[in-house]
Amino acid sequence: MITRNATPPAPVRALKGVLLTVCCALIVVPFVGIVSTSLSTREQIVRAGGFVVIPDEITFAAYRALFTGGVVPRAVAVSVFITLVGTALSLASTTLLAYGLSRPTSVAHRPVLMIVVAALLFTPGIIPAYLTIDMLGLLNSYWAVILPAVVSAFNVVILRAFFMEIPTELVESARIDGASDGQIFARIVLPLSKAVLSVIGLFYAVGYWNAFFSALLYLNDSAKWPIQLVLRTYVVNQQQLGVDQVGTADLPPQEALQMAILVISIVPILLIYPFIQRHFTKGVLVGAVKG
Repeated sequence: MITRNATPPAPVRALKGVLLTVCCALIVVPFVGIVSTSLSTREQIVRAGGFVVIPDEITFAAYRALFTGGVVPRAVAVSVFITLVGTALSLASTTLLAYGLSRPTSVAHRPVLMIVVAALLFTPGIIPAYLTIDMLGLLNSYWAVILPAVVSAFNVVILRAFFMEIPTELVESARIDGASDGQIFARIVLPLSKAVLSVIGLFYAVGYWNAFFSALLYLNDSAKWPIQLVLRTYVVNQQQLGVDQVGTADLPPQEALQMAILVISIVPILLIYPFIQRHFTKGVLVGAVKG
């Protein structure tokens, strides 16, 4: 007789526990060290060799200096603008396109679908993309970062597949009751799609917030840099933060400033994720059709 739910032996459970503990430590300890270093004094950072795991004394001098100065607050504002506007445009465009492609009676359904599928297989090169942005007059504009990423072919395919799974009984019953296509989309399709739209929106938001390469290519004015370019300049390239970049003449240690910039670039997504996470496994169609 085969026992399906047999408990693993104690050594196996102990080994799994050790492996999980090691994996969690590899993820958590570096992040804790980054936060701790950003909150440490100069003496603690020097004593710890530049990376503090557990600070003896907490100070917010690095954050006060960064937010009092003009570079980081401006970069955060730019990133927030790009993320909010880009995510809103991307969700609207992707949802409308995917819903149209999920309806077999829509105009030019197959040619447009083939174009979307081709976009999954072939991507434009850097030079043609740059020349296109230049020809459209979008260089050194926030739209150069937003517009090329408005529609993701992968997200369109995923959302189209979801729309095709919505029971036709719902759509037909609404149509019999006199609902138009717009009313069906707004009152039936969108409410049933909250979970998948939340996930797609999170994907777009993370992409826009982390937009680095497109900003590096198209934004020449440093005053228009998002937080990721500031992170690259002062953390990756190790450029020193001076009095012009911070709001005080008493400069905190460079290590604390760099780690503070890194924390600022990570925290917004960490704050948003818990509100979206519950939608990942939610069954949106359970109970939608009875009988």
